Amino acid sequence: MNTPRISIGISGLDEIVSGGLPERRSYLVVGSAGSGKTILSLQFLMEGQRRGERTVYVTLAEPSSDIARDADSFGWSLDGIEFVDLLSDRGPTGGDEYHVFRASEVEHVPVWQGIYDTVARCRPQRLVIDSLTHLRFISTDEYQFRKQILTLINHLSASGCTSLMTYEPAELEREAAVGLATDGVIRLNNTISAGVGAGLRSVQVEKLRGSDFLSGRHPLRIRPSGIEVHPHWVEQPGRTHPGQVQIPSGIAALDELLGGGLDSGTTTLLSGPAGVGKSSLGLQFLVRKVAEGGSSVMYTFEESEDSVLARSRGIGIPVEDAIRAGRLRIVRVNPIEFYPDEFLGMVRRAVEQGGVSTVMVDSLRGYELAMEEFGMAKAHIHNLVAYLSGRGVTTVLVSEVEYITSADLPITDQGVSHLADTVLLLRYAETGGEIIKVVSCLKKRVSGFQPELRQLTVDAAGIHVGEKLRHLRGVLSGAPSIQVQRE
Repeated sequence: MNTPRISIGISGLDEIVSGGLPERRSYLVVGSAGSGKTILSLQFLMEGQRRGERTVYVTLAEPSSDIARDADSFGWSLDGIEFVDLLSDRGPTGGDEYHVFRASEVEHVPVWQGIYDTVARCRPQRLVIDSLTHLRFISTDEYQFRKQILTLINHLSASGCTSLMTYEPAELEREAAVGLATDGVIRLNNTISAGVGAGLRSVQVEKLRGSDFLSGRHPLRIRPSGIEVHPHWVEQPGRTHPGQVQIPSGIAALDELLGGGLDSGTTTLLSGPAGVGKSSLGLQFLVRKVAEGGSSVMYTFEESEDSVLARSRGIGIPVEDAIRAGRLRIVRVNPIEFYPDEFLGMVRRAVEQGGVSTVMVDSLRGYELAMEEFGMAKAHIHNLVAYLSGRGVTTVLVSEVEYITSADLPITDQGVSHLADTVLLLRYAETGGEIIKVVSCLKKRVSGFQPELRQLTVDAAGIHVGEKLRHLRGVLSGAPSIQVQRE
C-alpha cells in the first residue's frame, strides 16, 4: 500500500522526495546558521495552511516576533500558523539567576512538557520544532536526551503529526542517535567556491524511511519568493529517430559538403579558434530552421544579445526578422549566475513548454567557465546533450579551441567530441601571404557527407563556402603547401 504523502511546499524538493514526504512521520532538517532551515520550515507550514491544515511552529531559540519579521521580508503572511515560544534562556522567574542548580537541571522538564502540551492543545497536522540543538543543550546528559527524543518522535507519530525538527550539523555528528530515530534527514549545505568565492547552496536527502528519493546534492537558491531547488537528474537518452529531416544551411556548397544539411534530432559540434566563424555558422542553421517553421533558441555565455544582433546584421543573417517572428530567442547566460541543473531546467522549459526544436550553446568554453564551480563540466555537458537528444532536439554546440594553428589541434578542449553526431571543423590556414579560413566535416553518424576541405569566407553579403581545396596539402597544420599536379 502506498504511504500518503504531503507536499513540502517547494516544488523541486517535492520532486526529489518522489512527490512529498510520507505523512505522520518526523524529519530532521540539518544545516548550519544561514543555510535556510527556518525558511524551509516556514514554507512547509505555509503549504499546510494553504491546504487548510492545522500548523504549529515551536521555537526554542528565536522569538516568534523575529521569525515573523523575517517572513515579512519575503512578503509572506503567517496568519493561521500558531507560534509557541518555549525559549529556554528566559529562566524560571523572568531573568533570575540560578544559584544552586545548573539551568539544564531545572529547565529541561518544563520545556519538554511544553512541547507535549502544545501538541495536545493544538493537535497539529504539521509541526516545526526549532531547534533540537537547544533541547540537546538543556538536557542533563546524552542518555536523557536520546530517551526524550525517542519518546517525543513516537508521540508525534501516534498523534498523526508530520513534523520537521531543525538541528545543527556538528550536533548530528556528535549525537547520531537523532538521525537514526527520525524517519528522514534533509541536509542544507552552504559553502563558498574555491575559485570565484561564489556562494554554493544545495540540499541533500540523506535518509527517507520507507520511500525512494533522488540522491545527490541538488542546487538551492534563496530567492525573494523563498527557496528554489533544482533537482539534479541524470538524464537517460530516449528512443528517438534522428535524421528524419535535414536542416539545410542555405549555403549550397556547405550543404553539399554535409550531404544535404544537419540531421534533425542530432548533436553538431562546430569547432575552431576565436573569430573563425563558428557562431555565425551556427546562427545560419538556426535562422534556416526558423524559415521552415521551427522554433530555435541560442544560449550565449560570452556575447550579449546586442553584440550577436550587430554581428548578424553585418553579415546579412536575418536574425532580427526571426526574433520578431517569435521563432528565435537569444538568451544571455551570465557566468556564475546559474547552477548547471538550473540552466538545464531553463533549457527543459524552453523545449517542453516553449516548443523549441533547435538549441545552440555558444560556447562550451564559456559554459565550462560558468559551471566549473559546480562540478565537472564534462559530466554536465553530457547530461545536457543526453536530455536534448532524448527529446529529439537538434543541438548545435560551439567549441572554441585555444590555438589558432597547429598540427595536432584538439576538436574540443573539454574532451566531449564523442557526444557529437556531426563535427564541423573550422580552421585558419596561411597561404599566399594571407590568412584563409577552412571548413571540413570530420564525421556524420546518421547520413553521408563529403570528407573535403573547403575555403570559408564571411563578408557583408553573408557566409560563403568555396570549392574543394584540391591544390593544397597540410591545410590543417595551418601552413599548407602547393600540391603539384602531375600530368
